[in-house]
Order: sequence, then structure tokens, then C-alpha cells
Amino acid sequence: MDFAELIHQAQAAPFEGWDFSVLRGRVTYDGALPWDYERLASDHLATATSLLDLGTGGGELLASLAPLPPRAAATEGHPPNLPVARSRLAPLGVEVAAHPRAFPGDCFDLVLNRHERYDPAEVRRLLAPGGTYLTQQVSGRDLEELNAALGGPPHPDRDWDLAAAAAGLGLRITWSAQGSFTTTFHDIGALVLFLRAVSWQVPGFEVSAYEERLRALHEDMIRGRPLKATARRFALLAVAP
Repeated sequence: MDFAELIHQAQAAPFEGWDFSVLRGRVTYDGALPWDYERLASDHLATATSLLDLGTGGGELLASLAPLPPRAAATEGHPPNLPVARSRLAPLGVEVAAHPRAFPGDCFDLVLNRHERYDPAEVRRLLAPGGTYLTQQVSGRDLEELNAALGGPPHPDRDWDLAAAAAGLGLRITWSAQGSFTTTFHDIGALVLFLRAVSWQVPGFEVSAYEERLRALHEDMIRGRPLKATARRFALLAVAP
């Protein structure tokens, strides 16, 4: 498939929630994080009586963790994902709101968060006394080689890392870790579709503005030189007073 066809397909392809299965085989991952977020979340769900999932996306991960506690809620601030999450999670009894302000304070003994930027004051407000906060975050230096290859601006939150998150949270941190793995983009259509979904990676990304760089990357890819970038993550577990 030539450059124009790949770009057209990437721009026309439907995408909802955080289901990246459409890119299976076209974007691959080498390496693993030294922790398993899903296992950690599941372990804490086993004893939780109330749960809030921040930034649930389309509800894909939260639904996979069922059965859920008697009181379960979620937030999703990305407007296209909100109806997707509500449709998936309503049958599980999960209330989904656009913002955590929709929920009263001191009412969740477990708050989960995979990849959603958060307001530390809101996390503290939402947690019941002795409640637990588990989060996995995307570093501000995530996939920085991608931005460099496009000649685009760096991520606006470049300084967001484990040290910054831990310093600003205001809870007792009981565990933390950081890790990385390699993400490989095998065709230019996959890269463009990814940037459609993760629109904050290259702020203001438009194919027309980056066409020269995209064509050069496409030529590299069809010659067996895919684009490799380092995915950077960190995670922490914290307890409210």
C-alpha cells in the first residue's frame, strides 16, 4: 500500500475508547514493565467496598476487572470516550461522570488511575480515611524519539516523572517504580492513527504540516527501518491518613 492510501485509511478509520487492537501487528512492543498494573488493581479490588476509576477511557480495563465492589464509579474527561464508557460500564452498575467533582468527598476506599493526569487535591478529597490510591502514569518523556523524528515540539509536560508525582501527591507512598519498553511503528498509517488517538503526543499534529517528515519515515519503513521509540511509565501506591 502506498503513502497516500495508508494516510487516507488512518484518517478515516474509526477509533473509540482506548482500544488499540486495531493497531495489532502494526505497532509492536518489546520489553515489559517490572510490575503488572492489572494484577495490582485486581489485588486491591479484592478487599475494596467502593471504587473510583479515574480516566477510564472506554471502560475497557475496568470492565475486565469485574466483579467490582458494591459502589463503583468512573470518570472520563475525553468527550468522545464518555458515551462509550457509559455503554460498557452501565451493565456493571458503574456510574460514569465527566469529572471527579461529580462525586462527594471521603467516599472511595480505592481510587485507580491508569494514565490519567490528576489533581492531587481531588485525589485526597475523594479518598476515604485509610483509602488507597494506585496509579500508573505516562512519563513526560514518553516516546520522545517520535517527536524528534517528526521535528515537532516536545511533550508539554516533559518534567512529569515519578519524583514530581511523589512530591506533589500529599499522601503516604508505600510503593513506587518506574520502567520502560520499546514501541515500534511498522507503517506510516499506524503512526498517524496513533497520533489521532493520542493527540497530546504531538500538539497540533496535522498530516499536512508534517507531510515531508511523514514521507521520509514512510520510505524508511518500507525499506525495513521502522520507527522505534521508548515508552516510559512510572507507578505508585499511596494511602490516605
